[in-house]
Amino acid sequence: MAGVRKKLNFRGRVQGVGFRYKAKYLAQSLGITGWVRNEMDGTVTLEIQGRPQLVDKLLYSLNHDSFIEIDWVDGKDLPLEEDEKSFKVLL
Repeated sequence: MAGVRKKLNFRGRVQGVGFRYKAKYLAQSLGITGWVRNEMDGTVTLEIQGRPQLVDKLLYSLNHDSFIEIDWVDGKDLPLEEDEKSFKVLL
């Protein structure tokens, strides 16, 4: 698979606004795999894998949602996980 994998941590108004479920909906509709999880410090961690243009589209959509307000994003690239098949909301 020609793609990218990113791990991102979002700060801002990102919990209690549907961030995880919007991420899941977008990921499933775009064919992106990975996971999303609320953190105890009020941030959200998102690990996504897919074609670069689709990953960018997902991130753009999250950043332009009327309920989500992203103040800061920390991120890094990761090696691809070839066997990953789905996107999950982790609790």
